[in-house]
Amino acid sequence: MGNDPLAPVPAPVPNDGAAVVTAITPTTSSPRTAKPLSSGKKEIITGPVYLSGSSNVVAVRRRKRPADTPMEQLTRWFVKNQIGFSFNLLALLFLAHGMPRARAHTSKYFMLSYYNPNSGKYGIGYDDVYLVAFCVTLFTLLRASVMEYILAPFAKSQRISKAKDVTRFSEQAWLFVYYCVFWTLGVYIYCTSPYFLNLHELWTSWPSREMSGVMKAYFLAQLAFWMQQLLVINIEARRKDHWQMFTHHIATICLMYAAYRYGHTRVGNVILMLMDIGDLILPLAKCIKYLGYTTLCDYMFGLFMLSWFVARHIFYNHVCYSVWAHTPGIMTVGCFSGPDDNISGPFEPSESNGAWYLLEPLWDSEGLVCYNEKVKWTFLSMLLFLQALTIMWFTLIIRVALKVISGSGAEDTRSDDEADDLDDEEEFEYEEPQPLEEEVGVEDLDLKNWERRTGVKRQTSAATGVSLPGHSDRKELLNRIGCEKQID
Repeated sequence: MGNDPLAPVPAPVPNDGAAVVTAITPTTSSPRTAKPLSSGKKEIITGPVYLSGSSNVVAVRRRKRPADTPMEQLTRWFVKNQIGFSFNLLALLFLAHGMPRARAHTSKYFMLSYYNPNSGKYGIGYDDVYLVAFCVTLFTLLRASVMEYILAPFAKSQRISKAKDVTRFSEQAWLFVYYCVFWTLGVYIYCTSPYFLNLHELWTSWPSREMSGVMKAYFLAQLAFWMQQLLVINIEARRKDHWQMFTHHIATICLMYAAYRYGHTRVGNVILMLMDIGDLILPLAKCIKYLGYTTLCDYMFGLFMLSWFVARHIFYNHVCYSVWAHTPGIMTVGCFSGPDDNISGPFEPSESNGAWYLLEPLWDSEGLVCYNEKVKWTFLSMLLFLQALTIMWFTLIIRVALKVISGSGAEDTRSDDEADDLDDEEEFEYEEPQPLEEEVGVEDLDLKNWERRTGVKRQTSAATGVSLPGHSDRKELLNRIGCEKQID
């Protein structure tokens, strides 16, 4: 141990009663970098983790990482503090709501707006943004809190040891909890509606833009969830299917918003219900796999595959067919304007503005709302684009199914981190730490502990054959060798 380059050198004790302690801290003043092979293959570094350098200095091999941009630093801060950040926002909102003068404004965040006492239903308008913002913040708080304090501890209690697997399990379990609530609510709305098992009734209420309180709360909460999911995939570690998910979320949000503003919440409810059944089963199957029940996971994956095909490629296309075939015979061609209890129309839109009248319902709740061939094909094109995305994903599902049949088991790699594929491009470097001198008091010295760590024994007066009475005490000895500050 005496020649070990990792062992620190004992520092001399100066006469002013202080000691200089040498510490080792990393520096990047002269790194030696090992780059990936030019062939693109991953370089296996066979060198030591610690490389001997100059005297008493050891170079440590570390993975070289690029510097974070300000946006990456901001997103990392938000991910780490999303519980506290969202909780503080909601706490401030509730405190403001306790002030009587502020309730007229803060109540918009908690209550449905635009209630019509004449019809007993709710209209639409700008104030719906407040409730959506509240739900986005609430979902952020609930997701992070439930994952951190309930789902992650449960995963660890089930012997899921890897940090990445604990995170994946928590994410999928949270999705399962969410869809258990909102898919059930969507089914309840559908089963108690006049359009239950009747596609024609999807269009009979148009051009009314009012809806029941349950339908409005369901629609706005679902819209808030998808907006929060859009935030999640952009601030957390990106997955391999990031851009597919990003495109899917944008298309879903646009379709939901357009259906809400155009008064097509009935068909929106049916589509959400069809989409959510697959999103309910898949997270459950993944959670079962993380828990180690591989065979049960394979059966759940088969159920998921069946539900996906039936709901998203059979029933969903029935809805698309209804848009094409049923709407021309049920919905009145032309434009309407005004509130529900004083609506006027139909009339032809003004040709001076071109096709801009199609976008007017998106910001004016009492402006023009029209139906014609342009409107029909615009909605149908968006629905078919969403269908094309689901077909692309279904091809990946078939690949997983073939692996299950071949005995490999269900393995979904779509949600793996992009960083998992970047290992081949990582650079390594040796950092040579430099000593850092720090002045500390004598009382901070622990020579006995230093002996235990280094294995080096101090020479005492017994080695010289001279015994000085009264000098066995360390503090007394230090006082006698010339320290100006006496030690009590």
